Amino acid sequence: MRSTLRNKKIAVLLGGTSAERCISINTGQAILASLKRQGFSAIAIDAQKDLAQQLKRKKINFAFIALHGPGGEDGVVQGLLEWMQIPYTGSGVLASALAMDKVASKRVFDSAKLPSAPWTVIAKSEASRFQKPPMPLPLAVKPSNQGSALGVSIVRRPKDWAAALKTGFRYGDTLLVESFLDGPEITVGILGDQVLPIIEILAQAGEFYDFKSKYAPGGSRHIFPARISPAQAKRSLTLAREACQVLGVRGAARVDLILDKRRGPCLLEVNTIPGMTQTSLLPEAAKAAGLDFDALVKKIAELALGR
Repeated sequence: MRSTLRNKKIAVLLGGTSAERCISINTGQAILASLKRQGFSAIAIDAQKDLAQQLKRKKINFAFIALHGPGGEDGVVQGLLEWMQIPYTGSGVLASALAMDKVASKRVFDSAKLPSAPWTVIAKSEASRFQKPPMPLPLAVKPSNQGSALGVSIVRRPKDWAAALKTGFRYGDTLLVESFLDGPEITVGILGDQVLPIIEILAQAGEFYDFKSKYAPGGSRHIFPARISPAQAKRSLTLAREACQVLGVRGAARVDLILDKRRGPCLLEVNTIPGMTQTSLLPEAAKAAGLDFDALVKKIAELALGR
């Protein structure tokens, strides 16, 4: 497979136009450096409106997607690459779109009877009807189509409801409102058919695993092995596999869960393009499984070529 990769002109797609642009650049630069260290022919391309022209002009025949957020993680770029017949890393168009859309994911999880928090949806056009929280507090309010916890609020008091809606609607026209899950947060990395060791996440910078906790140095603590029972670990690993299966996820992914005190392990979301920064969880989980960063990058590319 290595020789096959050596015959490819690889573009690391990074940047883009989403609110997660800065994180995407960090992820993409780390991947690009790894590919070059390993002797592969790779360049970085900032995924802007002229992406198709750049791919054609630079004779790209393999794409390593390092984009986060709308336009890069939601099936849009994947559809372009399919049309141009350029192999790419990660999930396909439908799985990318379903995983990125939190409401669509919830509907799929519910139909498959996979546990997650009770939820409802509020559209911006109907927000005036929701002067009060539609469910018992505390609640989590999340933009439907954003990642990195952008626009997410935890509502514990009725007076905080209006501010949570205002914050959420800055990032999209549809909000997912969920019952707050109370318990430790864990994450499960997926690499093809391999399930990586479970990592427990402790937010240090905020009251939950928000943007600052995710990316600021010292913003969170990652505990390995996770401090959970064997039964909880087994159930969580099973849920992570099943979530990826029902969404149609392939390649590398990361599944986030909460071990709720009343409900047990519950799904939060599936990330089809996990971060690959210095503070990212997938490289840490891969390292615990015996794969260093370069081996992880190569494996992700190999999974795409092996399809």
